[in-house]
Amino acid sequence: MIQRIKLLKFLAVPVLVAGTLMATAPVQKAVAQDVTYLLPAPGFLPAFAPWMLALGKGYYKAEGLNVKFQTVKGGVDVAKQIGAGNAIIGGGIGDTPIIVRPNGIPVKAVAVLGGGSLMHLTVAADAGINKLSDLKGKTITSLSLQDTTYYALLGMLASAGLTKHDIISQPAGPVGVWKLFMAGKSQAMASVADWTALVQSMGKKVKIFPADKYFKSMAQAILSSDKAIKEKPELIRKLVRATLLGLNDIMTNPKAAAKAYTGIVKKHAGKEKYIENTFNLFIKYTYSGQKTIGAMDEARLAGLQKFYLEQGIIRKATPVKDLYTNQFVN
Repeated sequence: MIQRIKLLKFLAVPVLVAGTLMATAPVQKAVAQDVTYLLPAPGFLPAFAPWMLALGKGYYKAEGLNVKFQTVKGGVDVAKQIGAGNAIIGGGIGDTPIIVRPNGIPVKAVAVLGGGSLMHLTVAADAGINKLSDLKGKTITSLSLQDTTYYALLGMLASAGLTKHDIISQPAGPVGVWKLFMAGKSQAMASVADWTALVQSMGKKVKIFPADKYFKSMAQAILSSDKAIKEKPELIRKLVRATLLGLNDIMTNPKAAAKAYTGIVKKHAGKEKYIENTFNLFIKYTYSGQKTIGAMDEARLAGLQKFYLEQGIIRKATPVKDLYTNQFVN
């Protein structure tokens, strides 16, 4: 509840003030500013619901923005495009800057959508997996072997004294990851709320191991470049503010948000129950846990970078304060 109150103070008031000013100002049609927003995967995926709600419910428009979403190949590609100046802003995971800044890509996380992890481990209820050590010898599907959800899986395994050599890793892509699990060809999957809700909707009985209980990985994040943060801070603030309003809608009333979302994203029309379950899983495992909604937890980020360095995922550490800024959420 604390984070929602702070969000309303931070976000809703500027929108109301803007509305009051527009109502009292002379009638004049303002020209919206065009902005390209890069997404790491197709925007119709429920994981991007905060952004789609912000678009469909007019939150970007209320900030004077005409946002166009463009899909690229993953969060690292988003970071590369932003770092090269081809876009102002985009989406990734909170740890994306950890991975790309050692390679000279100057991006930061400017907001994090939740205090939990995007990933959780979903296991078949009948697989005999009651604790993480039971994963030894089991097949686990994941998006890929070079994805942050897979790295989170490695962190969870490490907490139980296991390594990637103790399991059978099956990189399967965004569809195969849940289809193989659904078909019983894997006993577990490095999952996100979308996939877990999907197999549940098909009648699969599962157990969920929250990543946060074992390893502090990150939620989704909004990314921008050092140059854009310096030169266009107000534009970034508007984009962050509108997106977090979409997130707040889900956290405040997931049922109403699911109804609105399925009306906006036609691919999910008629799937309100599935989307509501997805939203509830996101709230439970990913979105909750922030005192100030959107703010980065520096200690969590530092711990994650330490793990990446120890695992050889990155070759050198970056000063933690170069990886994020909370100036747009505080």
